[in-house]
Amino acid sequence: MDNKPETADYGKLYLVPTLLGPVEPLEVLPMATKKVLDLADHYIVENEKSARAFIKRVKPSKSQGQLAIFLLNKYTEPSEYVHFLNPCLQGKNTALLSEAGAPGIADPGADIIDLAHQKQIQVVPITGPSSILLALMASGMNGQDFAFNGYLPIDKQARSKQLKWLEKQSRKTGQTQIFMETPYRNQKLLSEILKTCHEDTRLCIAADLTLKTELIKTAPLAWWKHHVPDLEKRPAIFLLDAR
Repeated sequence: MDNKPETADYGKLYLVPTLLGPVEPLEVLPMATKKVLDLADHYIVENEKSARAFIKRVKPSKSQGQLAIFLLNKYTEPSEYVHFLNPCLQGKNTALLSEAGAPGIADPGADIIDLAHQKQIQVVPITGPSSILLALMASGMNGQDFAFNGYLPIDKQARSKQLKWLEKQSRKTGQTQIFMETPYRNQKLLSEILKTCHEDTRLCIAADLTLKTELIKTAPLAWWKHHVPDLEKRPAIFLLDAR
C-alpha cells in the first residue's frame, strides 16, 4: 500500500448509482448524482453506450465530447486497473458507474475501489438503488443476518445441491439467503427452487424493482407452487428463509 496520505491534490473516486430500468432518474436517484456528473469528466463503466446514455439523461448539458471513458468488464485485464485511477492521482475527479444499481455490489467495480484505497484516493459513495438491498428491505425476512450468494451454479445438479445447502443454512442460523440469476434463466431457477426446497420455506421474489411492473412477494413455497409468476427476461432477486 502507498504510504502517501490522502491529499487535496488528488481527485476523488465517486461511486455513482445508476437506474435499474427505464424510469425517470430523479424518481429514484438523489440530486447528488447530478452534481457529481458536473464534477467528473473521467468515467469507469461496464458499457460505454449505456453509460453515455445515462449521463446524457441525468445531465443533458454535459458535453459528451469531453468525457474520458475507461471500460471495466469481463474482458478488462487487471493490469489495466491502475491506469483508470491516473486522473485521480493527477487531481481530477473520476466517477465509477455500475451497469445497473450501486457500484461495488455484485459488480466488477469493487477491484477499482480497493485499488483506490491502496492509492490513498478518497472514495465517495453516492446513495442510490441497489436491487439486493431493496429486495431485502421489502421481503420481511431477517435483515440483521443475511448473506448474498451471487449467481448459483448453472449445472442443474450443482444448483440443486447449492439450494439445499442454502436452505439448511437458513434453517440452522436464521440467516436470510439472497441470490440471483440472469433474467433469461430466472424461470428455470424458480422451477428448481420449487422442486428442491421444503414447501414451508419462505421465498421472496423481487422483480423489476423501481419499475411500473415491480413485483415483490414473500410466501411459502407451497403458495408459490400455485402462483408461479412469469419472470422471463425480468431482472429479479431471490431470498430464502427456512426458519
